Amino acid sequence: MHKTPQVNEVNEFIEIASDFEDPLEVIREALSNSYDANATQVDIKIEQDNEGRNTLVIKDDGHGMDEDDLSSFFDLGNSNKDDAIGYKGHGTKIYYKSDKIRVETVKDGTRIESIMDQPWAKLNNRELPRYSIDTADVDEPSRTRIEVHGFRAGQGFDPQQLTYNKIEHYIKWKTIGGSTAWYFNDDFHEMDINVELSPMIDDTRDPIETDNRLKFPAENQDPEGEFVAEEMCKHYPPRELNVTIDDGRELTMEVVGMVGGKEARNKLPTYGKHSAQFGIWLAKDHIKVERYNDAIGADNEFFHFFFIANCQDLELSANREKIRNKSGNIYQAITDELDRYMTKVCQESWYRNYIERRKLEDKKRSIRSQESSLQERLERTQEQEGLSPSNPAEVIAALERYSANGAPESIHIADFQMDDEVNAILATDDGFDNASLQVKLSDFFEDETPLTNIDRFVCWKLGDLDALKRIERSSYMGESIRFDFQKNQIQYGDENPKTIPVVELDNKIT
Repeated sequence: MHKTPQVNEVNEFIEIASDFEDPLEVIREALSNSYDANATQVDIKIEQDNEGRNTLVIKDDGHGMDEDDLSSFFDLGNSNKDDAIGYKGHGTKIYYKSDKIRVETVKDGTRIESIMDQPWAKLNNRELPRYSIDTADVDEPSRTRIEVHGFRAGQGFDPQQLTYNKIEHYIKWKTIGGSTAWYFNDDFHEMDINVELSPMIDDTRDPIETDNRLKFPAENQDPEGEFVAEEMCKHYPPRELNVTIDDGRELTMEVVGMVGGKEARNKLPTYGKHSAQFGIWLAKDHIKVERYNDAIGADNEFFHFFFIANCQDLELSANREKIRNKSGNIYQAITDELDRYMTKVCQESWYRNYIERRKLEDKKRSIRSQESSLQERLERTQEQEGLSPSNPAEVIAALERYSANGAPESIHIADFQMDDEVNAILATDDGFDNASLQVKLSDFFEDETPLTNIDRFVCWKLGDLDALKRIERSSYMGESIRFDFQKNQIQYGDENPKTIPVVELDNKIT
């Protein structure tokens, strides 16, 4: 007896749709589908009404869809694509996270209108949604228009999460709108992209008008000036690398990239945490997927580099965010070849000169910063006509001067721990004292630190006398306390009060 494994269709639809969490992924899928439809123009509009309901409208002039194509659009794992973007039929399932999907498309003189109502609600009610199909003969050019009403992936199209700048950077960094294929193909498929947001979402600038090319900032290999390394930039032209895997098959990897300083890299449309965008990217369909920074080795900091290595033999996860075949021989062969290529880049003379130039300029900046800081400190000291401590270390210096200039008693630092409550042990004429060194005595009492182990205070100034008097009137940690500013001492405790001397250094140092 044999049995065939069954698939819970509702669960699978929910699972695949739920893999897409970033609402911008709907734009990625729209651009990929338009690109596959050979469109030269795609227009995306995101509308939002006063009650927060949103509608996504995608229009392109591609070759349109027939009924088989429409089935592929709605079905799961039933794509009519080969190994192009979306060949698994997962991407368009992101549209299911909505209240309504409407498709109007024209192909070969036939117009099809299709509507799917409440796809997400029905799936979550354990019901497979259905879609209508209405056809008509028309004399119109091919095109497709998709409307997605009430889209709700992640936070939906929250105005606080969605802006023109964020979308534009996402298009160039994460979608076919930032393709590197144009570096390699003379017959590159160009596509103009327009994105318009409802004023309720973003009214700060004009709609986006861009193309589908990722471009590097201009080369600037040897700029003139004293501090120019951050502006340096070198392009590494497109290279096709042949990769042989252990079963004898040969693959092709297409590599293009740049090395550059911060000012050069800032001209790139990065998406996400800026420093995490650079390095060596593995790509499929010329869209970046994952970084492989091991190719540049531990001795080289990844953020100098921006390289894209495209290979169509990489297998991606359902949401296309990760590479699935890392454990296989294809991935190993690709990364081995990439290691060899990037080793040559890191060894070439221009790169070594760039790194040395950056280090030298960093040292010069550090020296100048230090000189500027010293000058400011000197001017402040001259204005103050001497030392004015701002931290315990400077109080220690003042104490040493105090002891060396004929003080009534000799006091020296025997031990100092900056973060301890009793941060100093003093060597005095009578032995050792546990002490607290403070810039201002009043600062100590703000934190309600116990006085149990303190034999004396050393401070630059007493500080806020009114604050100390308020403490005196209300008690300190449940015990009475008295500040005697004439005798420079503190008396603390109700029974057998403890006397704690206070050494105030201000005006006692010449």
